[in-house]
Amino acid sequence: MQKRTKITASLLISLGILCAGTSLGSSSISLYHTLRIVLHKILSLPLAAQMDPRNITIVWNLRFPRALLAFMVGGALAMSGAVFQSILKNQLASPYILGVSSGASLGAALVILTGCSLPLIGGFTLPVAGFLFGLLTVWLVIRFATRLDHTLSNNTIILFGMVFSLFVNAVLTTLSALYREELKNLLSWQMGSFALKGWSYVGLMLPFLILGVFGLIRYPQEMDILTFGDEQAQSMGLDTRSIRMRLLVYSAILTGGAVALSGVIGFVDLIAPHLARKIIGSNHAAVLPMSFFIGGSLLVVTDLIARTILSPSELPVGAITALIGAPFFAWVYFKKSKK
Repeated sequence: MQKRTKITASLLISLGILCAGTSLGSSSISLYHTLRIVLHKILSLPLAAQMDPRNITIVWNLRFPRALLAFMVGGALAMSGAVFQSILKNQLASPYILGVSSGASLGAALVILTGCSLPLIGGFTLPVAGFLFGLLTVWLVIRFATRLDHTLSNNTIILFGMVFSLFVNAVLTTLSALYREELKNLLSWQMGSFALKGWSYVGLMLPFLILGVFGLIRYPQEMDILTFGDEQAQSMGLDTRSIRMRLLVYSAILTGGAVALSGVIGFVDLIAPHLARKIIGSNHAAVLPMSFFIGGSLLVVTDLIARTILSPSELPVGAITALIGAPFFAWVYFKKSKK
């Protein structure tokens, strides 16, 4: 099967999973009615006769934006993971290496613990603070790594990313110990959730997604070359430092937006790129979109499990992805060790 056919098939499957994630729930709505409601809202097509108004509200105001946000977040994390695994030449690399999740968690913690609210944005203070702190951490990592190593080598990036993550996590732990009464809210945010997140959150995620995706898809050939190593890439005339920095920034934008709006959700950025390469090969022009579709679909399914398995209660999405991802991580590691 040709790569274009596989990508088209993955897109159609992703749309089917998105529709299923919108249709299923504590009160199941048929897939046919779900499609009619979505098409009515988007294309003004007529509704089916005797459609229950409550179902329209459930689908359009609650489930569809939630499933769509989960798909966008999963796709953003998966695409960032594919980039990091390629430019760092490490199958176990993820965008969280740069401390995006730690920085975003610290920003969210400061908002939760202090209860502050910025003018104009009000209720969106928490995701905005998470995004800004996540990007600030990445900027500091790149800044210090560049001072130590002008070529911005893989080992330097990983080292500084780990150091900053540990430092920020230590600050976060100290704050949690000082404000024990708010610890539950902070832990709930860190585990990740899409509960009660409607169209406003989809609108907030969209700019980050557009900027990050269109930034990354401009460099598939450069990513292919970087996988062969810096020396060979430089011999082919590639400015490895500049390209790597751009890829890191665009990936950080995707990851920062995703973490800020959904909380810390791990392992999607590890699982999806591996599955994409198994299906379609290592060409990044195909790996990037395939990773996006797989990651988005995976998170929609995970969110569906999280909100239905113990209905009406909900499990954190991050807990479900960890239960799936930890064995997958171990499998990848031991498989790599054997080779």
